[in-house]
Amino acid sequence: MAAYAENRKALFDYQIIETFEAGIELKGFEVKAIKSGRINIAGCFAVPRENEVWLLNADIPPYQPNNTPADYDPKRSRRLLLKLEEIKYLLGKIHSANLTLVPLRVYNKRGLIKVELGLGKPKKKADKREAIKKRESKREISRTLKG
Repeated sequence: MAAYAENRKALFDYQIIETFEAGIELKGFEVKAIKSGRINIAGCFAVPRENEVWLLNADIPPYQPNNTPADYDPKRSRRLLLKLEEIKYLLGKIHSANLTLVPLRVYNKRGLIKVELGLGKPKKKADKREAIKKRESKREISRTLKG
């Protein structure tokens, strides 16, 4: 499974509780653009609306700018393909537990482009500071062992 894009900031900003795999509804030239690695999911999020889940703010620039339609919007909303039971489960969790649905990575699975969604709750500033301290201490330890 080759990952085309990862959302590292989401792992820093959210405490991921559960993950889901979803397909994504794309146009042909968007598939080519993603397979060439031209996708940005930083600052992207998913929103459930009327028994559907939509991916918002995902930036997919055109594969060949001269051959794309004139009215193409790289940040358009794209529908995510999930089973109805999963959508209902996500709706219940999002509304009752105040959770957020964040895309974690975009990858290839048997020739299809999939999005890994994380159901998470936002971290507080103290948790983020703690994560930074842990990361810096690991870096210091590795530096001292190296040198």
